[in-house]
Amino acid sequence: MSTRIALQPHDQHNQRLESNVHPPDWNNPRPSGRYNLVVIGAGTAGLVTAAGAAGLGAKVALIERDLMGGDCLNVGCVPSKGLISAARIARSVRHAGEFGIRIPEGTSVDFPQVMERMRKLRADISPNDSAARFRDLGIDVYMGQGTFTSSDTIQVGDRTLQFKRAVIATGARAQAPPIPGLNEVKHLTNESVFSLTELPRRLGIIGAGPIGCEMAQSFALFGSEVFLIEATHGILPREDADAAQRVKESIIRDGVNLLCCGKNTELKPGDNGQVRLTLDSHEKHYDEAVDKLLVAVGRAPNVENLGLDVVGVEFNSHTGVQVNDRLQTTNPRIYAAGDICSPFKFTHAADFMARIVIQNALFKGRAKASSLVIPWSTYTAPELAHVGLSPQEAEKEGIEFQTYTQEFDEVDRAILEGETNGMVRVHVKKGSDEILGATIVAANAGDMISEISLAMTHGLGLKKIASAIHPYPTQAEAIRKVGDQFNRTRLTPLVKSLFAKWLAWTR
Repeated sequence: MSTRIALQPHDQHNQRLESNVHPPDWNNPRPSGRYNLVVIGAGTAGLVTAAGAAGLGAKVALIERDLMGGDCLNVGCVPSKGLISAARIARSVRHAGEFGIRIPEGTSVDFPQVMERMRKLRADISPNDSAARFRDLGIDVYMGQGTFTSSDTIQVGDRTLQFKRAVIATGARAQAPPIPGLNEVKHLTNESVFSLTELPRRLGIIGAGPIGCEMAQSFALFGSEVFLIEATHGILPREDADAAQRVKESIIRDGVNLLCCGKNTELKPGDNGQVRLTLDSHEKHYDEAVDKLLVAVGRAPNVENLGLDVVGVEFNSHTGVQVNDRLQTTNPRIYAAGDICSPFKFTHAADFMARIVIQNALFKGRAKASSLVIPWSTYTAPELAHVGLSPQEAEKEGIEFQTYTQEFDEVDRAILEGETNGMVRVHVKKGSDEILGATIVAANAGDMISEISLAMTHGLGLKKIASAIHPYPTQAEAIRKVGDQFNRTRLTPLVKSLFAKWLAWTR
């Protein structure tokens, strides 16, 4: 049974990965009675839903046509962070002289070994998402295309599965944007870039969102000449502009050629298998030939061949399956979770949406997706993490707010680490310490944002954060310093004069 995502090269690591997440010799079980829950799609949302439901005693079936683990394990979070971890070592070596460390000339990156390490680690992690593991959890695992055939049946090959409730968790895939000439040239997406075994001498990347920026900086650090193309101004257009600017400065310093405000982009086949790209950026015309082209924009929900029309599930090819706040589709017996229905295309968002589905589908719960506090992080160097509302979103909702920013050039640990190009920025509801949102730029911003996410989830304000003792010296101390800033605003001239009178009287 072939898979849509090609695992190349076909070495021992990818063979081990395939044996776990799509075993070539897998035999689908024979259904025995109606399932409490049938889950279509074994990415993060599907795996968490199936495992959680089975753990509570439900009879569960899990269907996957491609690779279990979905994008996250196979072509997303796991392989990309494997590459980024190697790139950060290369970055440390490149900037070692700033710390008085002299690296011998001739030090280089062994790109094939970098990629082999990534493939090995991906295979090492894959047993967690394997067909065998989920079978051992008591789940009936079916390999093949799942299609609704009636109000309570799903067909997988020659097997007919009857269900009481069903969950659509088929995720999304890379989709090429409408760029002139793109269909005429070979290009990479997140589904194929991790199959490279040779470092491209020149690499073009279209799209300066999270994937584009992460890969641009990584390949530049490996030694590629990278051209990062973005139609809008700057990078990471959905993030705080000041925060994105700091990341922009860092990736340019690491060798990325940023061609933002790109207009009239066209692609043509070049000589010797290259791709020729032409565009205008900031009133300058570019005509560059690159060895590889990575397209890092565009996603399409996997709604095809599911038989959604048969069961009255409304969907479209842009936003995916339509759900209400309880993740119920227009068919009340069928739910959805993850990238197939969510604007938040994150593994952790899919995880927690799956938990909502379990409550609501099996136990008539009333859990709401809108109650989730969902942070995210872009794993450049420095990282950029965000949670909650942006100022623009707060203004749109008519919420008055105040903003507190702590620069890292006043944080001792950041100074000692040479990482002062960072900040913690927190927005609170005006007149209170209620946190509306936050952005962090730091080497480990993805870890640091969790403290603010926890506070927001449980209604803890900046005063509470300021009262929590943070180890010294750490970069997380910057979050506490933001709390201190808020506390100082409470010391109004009137309060200060009253304190002075009290202290004078008690001398």
